[in-house]
Amino acid sequence: MEKVLLLHSSSDGQTIKILRHIESALGEGYQCELMDLNGLPTVDFSSYNRVLIGASIRYGHLNKQLYRFIAANQAALDKYKVGFFCVNLTARKEGKNTPETSAYMKTFLKKSPWEPKLQAVFAGALRYPRYGWFDRVMIQFIMRITGGETDTSKEVEYTDWHKVEEFAGRFSQF
Repeated sequence: MEKVLLLHSSSDGQTIKILRHIESALGEGYQCELMDLNGLPTVDFSSYNRVLIGASIRYGHLNKQLYRFIAANQAALDKYKVGFFCVNLTARKEGKNTPETSAYMKTFLKKSPWEPKLQAVFAGALRYPRYGWFDRVMIQFIMRITGGETDTSKEVEYTDWHKVEEFAGRFSQF
């Protein structure tokens, strides 16, 4: 049985949901452990066969803790089997939903000293009723500018679960 560490930096839970879907897609041959990397955990990478990091974009940026985690674990990230994906609402649009076409992934790769060997970009979810007033107004404003959903009574999940499952297959072969 392979041990897999699923690390997340999630704002509203969609990144965790995607990691849980990957865990399910991997199946019974894998023992997965989910951990929040925003707490800057100490990780013994040698205890795992592979590691997957999922991080969400909030207001155009990845959490600073992700970069701190990478800085603290650079050698291990380069040495072990570690994949990375980011989750954002822009990826709901064709042409902005791959590592090569995502502005967020390009920015991440410029800012980070680590270049993951396995990368993906997934569309997130819009959960207006769950947001506080400020987030709801700001996200609605951003969605208006980008041609997205602005009805604050709606929840819309843009994640392409088939794409997530394909990535899980690549991750298992990685």
